[in-house]
Amino acid sequence: MVLVDVRTRNDKKIPIARGLPGPVDVYGSADVVTVLDLKRAIAKNYPKLYVDRQRLTVDGKPLDDNTTIASLGHGDKPTVVVKDLGAQLSWRAVYIVEYLGPLFIHPILYFFQPYFYRTVQPHSHIQTIAGALTVLHFVKRELETIFLHRFSRATMPATYIIRNSAHYWLWTGVAFAYVLYSSTYSATELNKNKSNLRNDPRFVWACVAFWTWAQLSNFSTHLTLRNLRPAGTAQRGIPYGYGFGLISCPNYLFDIFAWLALAVLTGSWVAYGFVVFASYVLTGWAMKRHRAYRKEFGDKYPRNRKALWPFIL
Repeated sequence: MVLVDVRTRNDKKIPIARGLPGPVDVYGSADVVTVLDLKRAIAKNYPKLYVDRQRLTVDGKPLDDNTTIASLGHGDKPTVVVKDLGAQLSWRAVYIVEYLGPLFIHPILYFFQPYFYRTVQPHSHIQTIAGALTVLHFVKRELETIFLHRFSRATMPATYIIRNSAHYWLWTGVAFAYVLYSSTYSATELNKNKSNLRNDPRFVWACVAFWTWAQLSNFSTHLTLRNLRPAGTAQRGIPYGYGFGLISCPNYLFDIFAWLALAVLTGSWVAYGFVVFASYVLTGWAMKRHRAYRKEFGDKYPRNRKALWPFIL
């Protein structure tokens, strides 16, 4: 049995674990018992402070779940600090909720125009095609979330679901759908100007082809990343293959391309705005992941790769 002194920051009481700070017993020897075992022991004593809600640190440094208690030092009674991260939700659940909004918002505004618009006009081919591509995009994302993605972290703070869902539900859902299915893009308006580029089938199907290529490419890179991570682990390898020759995060770039195809197809300022916003956010994410790759793999990581934008950044 290992006795661990579990402290809290400034020795403050945790409302859902009133017995802390205090000692926690973990069955096993110190060279076998891991940080994850300690988390489970804490959760057993204080069920509301479940494993995913805990962060354990020593000297301010977060502990990996696979670290053994013996490696922490501090003699026969090691000391760790626990932090309550608050209510948690699985990454998978958050993604499912994020992508669900546009999936029902677009069909509702498309099929029930009279309830949302003062004037109702026949749908144009642009409205129908763009609406279908948008729905297919989020269907793909939902299926990948459920069946394909393997996450390095099990959970995130539950409050993040509102922040993370807002730009999908409000921007690509409500705002994009409301503008797209308005009379501006109706068949009546398009027919007023026969020279409108969006009346040219070659332009329309070129946009659809570009969107399809971007989606298939995005899926291919997601498949590559999945195969690098064995199920149930946070292991990360160096990705190679299609899309990864010049950048670390081609999955992000292909996603931007897919939205760019929709923006060009519709000419919607909402879609273009989302392309700019997504590019800004995904560039930050890509740079963070790129730095993590370089830190973890050092000289083994390809030197010629940029984070997101080939030859640039």
